[in-house]
Amino acid sequence: MSKNSKVLNLKDKVSGNEADLSLSNLTEVPVRELAMFPKATVLDLSCNNITSLPPEFCSLTHLVKVDLSKNQLTCLPDDLGNLVNLQHLDLYNNKLTVLPASFSHLRNLKWLDLKDNPLEPGLAKAAGDCLDEKQCKQCAAKVLQHTRALQEEVDRAREKRLLREKELERKREVKQREREAREKEARKREKAEEKERRRKEYNAQMAALAAQEQQKKKREEKKRKNGQAAAEKKAAVESAPKPRRSVCGLLFRLLLLLLLLLAAAAAACRLTDLRREAVCVAVDDGLSWVRVQQGEVGRLLLKLSAAAGELLDAAKTTENANV
Repeated sequence: MSKNSKVLNLKDKVSGNEADLSLSNLTEVPVRELAMFPKATVLDLSCNNITSLPPEFCSLTHLVKVDLSKNQLTCLPDDLGNLVNLQHLDLYNNKLTVLPASFSHLRNLKWLDLKDNPLEPGLAKAAGDCLDEKQCKQCAAKVLQHTRALQEEVDRAREKRLLREKELERKREVKQREREAREKEARKREKAEEKERRRKEYNAQMAALAAQEQQKKKREEKKRKNGQAAAEKKAAVESAPKPRRSVCGLLFRLLLLLLLLLAAAAAACRLTDLRREAVCVAVDDGLSWVRVQQGEVGRLLLKLSAAAGELLDAAKTTENANV
C-alpha cells in the first residue's frame, strides 16, 4: 500500500469523528495521515498485525478512544501518557507484559481492557478480568492506581538515588574542601618553615660577618697598637743615641777642623817670618795643648761610642721581643 493509497483509503475510512482501520492488515500505524484528521477522536486499529506503536503516535493528543485489540503489541511507547484526552483504551489479546511509567498520566482514562496479555503478576492482579463494562472501568481505575504507585515508587527510588548522589557529592565536596584546607595549611606551614629557615640563615650569616668584622677590627687595632708601640719604642731607642752620635761626631769634626786650622796656622807661621808673632805663639800653644789632651779626647769618644752601641742593641732586643 503506497502513501497516496493510504491517504485515499484513510479518507474513505474516516466517518465523522471515527477512523476505522480495523482488519486492514496493517503492520504499522499511519500516524502522519491520522494527524491530518484531528476531528477523528475515535480510532479503531483492531485485528491487524501491529507489533509496536511509533513514538509519534503519542502526538495524537486529540484521540479519546483507541481500540488496539487483537494485534501483536509487545510494548507501548514511553510517552503514552501524553494522550491526555484518552478515555477508552482496548488492548485485549496482545503480547504486553508491562505498561510504561507514563501510563499513570492518563488521568482521563475511564475504560481499559488488558485481557489475554502475558502481564506480570502485579499488573495482572490490578487489571482483573474485565468481563463487562463495570470490570473494565474498575480495571482502568486500578491499573492507573497501580501504575501511579509504581511511578511513585520509581520517583521515590529516583529521589533516594538523587539524595544519595547529592549526599555522596556533598561528602566528596567536604572531603575535597578538607583536603584542600590541609594542603593549604601544609603549604602555609612549609612557607613559614622556609621563611624561618632563611631568616636563621640570614641571621647566622650576619652574625658571622659581624664576628669577622669584629675580629678584623681587633687585629687591625692590635696591629695598629703594636705598630704604634714599636714605632714609639723604635723612635725612643733611635732617638737616644742619635744625639750622642751626632754630638760626638760634631765634636770630633770640630776637633779635626781645629787641628787642621792649627796645623795650617803652624805651617804658615814656620814658613814665614811670623813665628815670633803673638798669633803664631798662640797657635803653637794650642797645638801643644791638643797634643796633651789628645789621649783624653780619644778615650771620651770611645766611651760615648760604646754607650751609644749598647743603647742601640737594647732597643733592637726590645723591638724583636714585642714583634
